[in-house]
Amino acid sequence: MPELPEVEVTRRRIAPLLVGRRIAAIATTGPSYVFVTPPSRLQAVLPGAQIDAIDRLGKYLLVRLGDQSTLVIHLGMTGQLFSSRATSPRLLSATARSSLAPEDQGAFKPDGHTHLTLRIEGDGPDVYFRDVRKFGKLFWLRPGELHPRLDRLGGDALEIDGPGLFAASRKRRIPIKALLLDQAVLAGVGNIYADEALFLAGVRPGRRAARLTRQEAEKLAQAVVRVLKRSIETGGSSISDYVAPDGSDGGYQDERRVYARKGQACLDCGATIVRRVVAQRSAHYCPVCQS
Repeated sequence: MPELPEVEVTRRRIAPLLVGRRIAAIATTGPSYVFVTPPSRLQAVLPGAQIDAIDRLGKYLLVRLGDQSTLVIHLGMTGQLFSSRATSPRLLSATARSSLAPEDQGAFKPDGHTHLTLRIEGDGPDVYFRDVRKFGKLFWLRPGELHPRLDRLGGDALEIDGPGLFAASRKRRIPIKALLLDQAVLAGVGNIYADEALFLAGVRPGRRAARLTRQEAEKLAQAVVRVLKRSIETGGSSISDYVAPDGSDGGYQDERRVYARKGQACLDCGATIVRRVVAQRSAHYCPVCQS
């Protein structure tokens, strides 16, 4: 978390605040492993830059600047990219929320976890990148510069098809869920949407990838795309930290069929949803609907 849908929703909703505008100034926290590019370097190259476009590659946001350089943002597990006008209790720590009255819990002021502030020219709001656990990443690329974090990514998960997934699964002894989570194979899928897609396709997460038939690969590829698109339509999944740039919650968490539903009844057949560890990740599935 966030996965492809949350990053795509963030891209779509932050773009109107930034595209066509110029960065007046920035503020950062001190050096940490959030910064692949040192904050001092960002402070030197970003002020004055115009933002021409915001693209997405898997779970990465690519902020295209007027000089053809790129600011890359990865939200990691708890990263948030939002407007200074956003209000949401999810922007505050549990400790902060507990000390405030309910009517004050939506307010946010930059804190020690707000690693980057983009101050935009004109009367628009500032934009904050905040990450409590610091698994997110920020780095800047010169015009034409490549980076191994991006080079190793496979095709975007929204573009997967049956033949491509079937080819990727051949001679792979790993579980099919591990294949879906491999960003070098399919960029953008994480735990939530892998579980949900496997349920729709009727495939157990622990099944060896090489055992996937062509028909099952087609069905699974369609399920991946369907689940991702539906989550984008509903604003993503707000299960813990994720909020859209305006502070609003997503809605897909209310449509989950198996993810984080251990012990509950399958919504299709009534069997009990099972959780097991697959390739060191939790996996949820219906033992009747999935084989």
